[in-house]
Amino acid sequence: MIIFDENIEEYWIQLFKNKGYEYFSIRENCAGISDKEVIEIVRKKKGILITEDKDFGELLFSHGIEKISVLFIRYDQPKYDQIEKYFLKCIEDYLQNPEISFITITKNKIRNRKM
Repeated sequence: MIIFDENIEEYWIQLFKNKGYEYFSIRENCAGISDKEVIEIVRKKKGILITEDKDFGELLFSHGIEKISVLFIRYDQPKYDQIEKYFLKCIEDYLQNPEISFITITKNKIRNRKM
């Protein structure tokens, strides 16, 4: 299951929806919840969180939060085309082989850290 964080640009949700993927949107279903509550949703749904929030990296690496996957996207807004192909590839790869990892996508690279 793909879970979109509350801060994610609507562009990414619509792109995903247009491809026919199933997803869960924090903004649409439970706006205003804490990051820890978001983490619990990701765990319950056994999915990957798509976010633009750097705090999730700190929670996973500095605070020892375990057993969730995160796809952190960084790009020059609103230049979505900088990372769109990487974004879709990472989602497709994750859905085919869901591994616990922290993936960062930038306009120059994809970094996948297995957890």
